[in-house]
Amino acid sequence: MNDNSKSYKGPLALLTALFFMWGLITSLNDILVPHLKSLFELSYVQASLVQFSFFVAYFVMSYPAGKVVSKFGYKAGIIMGLIVAAVGCVLFYPSASLRSYPLFLLSLFILASGLTLLQVAANPYVNSLGSAETAASRLNLTQAFNSLGTTIGPVLGGMFILSATVLTADQIGHLPAGEVQHYFASESASVQMPYLVLTALLVLIAVVIKCSKLPVIADEKEQDNSQDKSLWKQKHLVLGVMGIFAYVGAEVSIGSYLISLLERPDIASLSAVDASQKLSLYWGGAMVGRFIGSVLMTRIKANRLLAFNATIVVLLIASAIFMRGTFSMWAILSVGLFNSIMFPTIFSLALNRLGGLTGRASGVLCMGIVGGAVMPIIQAAVADHVSLLVSFVVPLLCYIYIAWYGCKGYKPAH
Repeated sequence: MNDNSKSYKGPLALLTALFFMWGLITSLNDILVPHLKSLFELSYVQASLVQFSFFVAYFVMSYPAGKVVSKFGYKAGIIMGLIVAAVGCVLFYPSASLRSYPLFLLSLFILASGLTLLQVAANPYVNSLGSAETAASRLNLTQAFNSLGTTIGPVLGGMFILSATVLTADQIGHLPAGEVQHYFASESASVQMPYLVLTALLVLIAVVIKCSKLPVIADEKEQDNSQDKSLWKQKHLVLGVMGIFAYVGAEVSIGSYLISLLERPDIASLSAVDASQKLSLYWGGAMVGRFIGSVLMTRIKANRLLAFNATIVVLLIASAIFMRGTFSMWAILSVGLFNSIMFPTIFSLALNRLGGLTGRASGVLCMGIVGGAVMPIIQAAVADHVSLLVSFVVPLLCYIYIAWYGCKGYKPAH
């Protein structure tokens, strides 16, 4: 049990920097999707492999990451996660130089593997730095800085990545030889420099954390490995994994295709750069909502707020599909505000009453983040065969499940 009289302001302040960084890095995927789609002349399904390569890492690496955290502790897990993520970022340099889409995808997988370890360690750590009663509120507050990163990311990505002019293969073929090399160099630089800066920041944070004295939580290292099977007997945890799958899948699907949606003449007719600025409103809404949610949860039960927000999102997406035009644009952008509290609230509810199983349970929960790999592909298939706007029914179904989890599924069996 944690000593509630202790002050954890220092460690929590340091951890918010981590939440900010992985929010910024994750939101840059929404910029890479339209950029690489144009650069390599991809279909929606092919472009969705950006998100697939990134989020499938959570499914592959989350359980091993949980074991790493259980064995070595939260601090070591965070440092290792930062270093692996830095390796993924630095690999963007050769990926851009070689203009290799498969190498881009591999770089994203390695980057996401590092962020997986980071999430598995940091989320339960924040959850444990204080009383259980305020865990959801505390995690929402730190996740608000994750949303600050996702708000700033599209603006920076739009400035440094989408601002570069992408030429088709035919257009490149008509350029003089000297201009072709200049074009390839400028295209590479538009991706290389942002990710080299991120590499340096990740390494810097790892060094700072290595030199910092973070408190050790009593149950952060699980001693009894024979308890693995009992994780899957925790009904609210398993349903929580499905909730994380649904939420991340829906959030990533909307973010991935929002720029393409706003470029459509029947919606908003925006340029890619202007649409990327609007994307910041989507993520900015999530940031504002998390600050508000962290306060509301001191007065309203977390599960009730979760169910309410999910229901509002279902109504917003349904109205966007049927109304079209600028109304659809603002309805979808408004989803970000109500998305805000969902991930940390589902995470906190699913970890309730797990004690020494918390480290590994966090790894199991993070496996649900693979929804960010699966749902965008399903939505892309609907977009390719029906229409982009109608494809938003895919995230709508995800939010219906989340509303149910907030009403019924969150309850521990005992």
